[in-house]
Amino acid sequence: MKIALYAGVAVLALFAGVAGAQAQTRDQIRIVGSSTVFPYTQAVAEQFAAATGGTAPVVESTGTGGGMQIFCGGVGVDHPDITGASRAMKKSEFELCVQNGVDSVTEVLIGYDGLSIAHSQQGPALALTKAQVFQALASEVEVNGAIVANPYKNWNEIDPSLPASAITVFGPPPTSGTRDAFVELVMLSGCADFPAIAALEGDRKEEVCERMRQDGPFIEAGENDNLIVQRLNADTNALGIFGYSFLYENSDSLKPVAVNGVEPSFETIADGSYSVSRPLYIYLKNAHKGVIPGLAEFVTEYVSEASFGEGGYLSERGLIPLPAEQRDATRAAVENSTAMAAPAK
Repeated sequence: MKIALYAGVAVLALFAGVAGAQAQTRDQIRIVGSSTVFPYTQAVAEQFAAATGGTAPVVESTGTGGGMQIFCGGVGVDHPDITGASRAMKKSEFELCVQNGVDSVTEVLIGYDGLSIAHSQQGPALALTKAQVFQALASEVEVNGAIVANPYKNWNEIDPSLPASAITVFGPPPTSGTRDAFVELVMLSGCADFPAIAALEGDRKEEVCERMRQDGPFIEAGENDNLIVQRLNADTNALGIFGYSFLYENSDSLKPVAVNGVEPSFETIADGSYSVSRPLYIYLKNAHKGVIPGLAEFVTEYVSEASFGEGGYLSERGLIPLPAEQRDATRAAVENSTAMAAPAK
């Protein structure tokens, strides 16, 4: 038993030494993850570089799921220090991290965001229910009590009060946390309004409620939300799905679609009346603090009042700030390198 213990300690020491030596050869903080969190992290990176005169962190938009896979790949110079996420880390992702030696991760809740459905300012005003969105985008829908392949091509086929224009919606791919959140907050909620679907059980119900159609009206636009904005400006009848920050930053050319009678705004997301909202996170690899130059200071800047507080520069970009007590708890977790517990699912 003693031999095994000594061997384990030796391996850990060797691993830590190699990781530390490797990490010291990298002078830039490396960040991956959510396209929704990307503009906030980029803003902090720019502020951090300007304030310190140091090298700006490298920030990549890989999507939440893709970012988790890269982040959880291991410890050391070849692996990123932080990943952004537009949903909480999953149990399977946490287990992947632990399996690869990433066994101390701090979960940092940075604020809230609304999932927006938007279109060109030149398009007709539009308001949708979650049930109507489900009917437009699901692979299978309920028609006359039967569950069938989605037959709807135009909005007015769903409801005569809607425009007689083709259903064209640009949205995120399956690797995106925005896609996960949209399915949870809109599709699952919308499918509950249909009795035949509600009566389904198990995997079949999950399949019908969660699977997006692949016959043309829903178009996966990749992780580049700015590309969706460009496509909406080119097609006044098209809709796009992305975080509120992109709608906010492009409000001169885009306008929101009301969902269940409420449009997204700072006020409606903060007070909960806009029901398509979600928390945003960054995840910090604690083994890299004190090794990657500037990492601890960068995260401290991220959770400063000037950054993610009321009236901070992130709120100017569309982030909905946390209440004061939650901001204090987030700062304490960062300062103490508090390791997150394993997610339940």
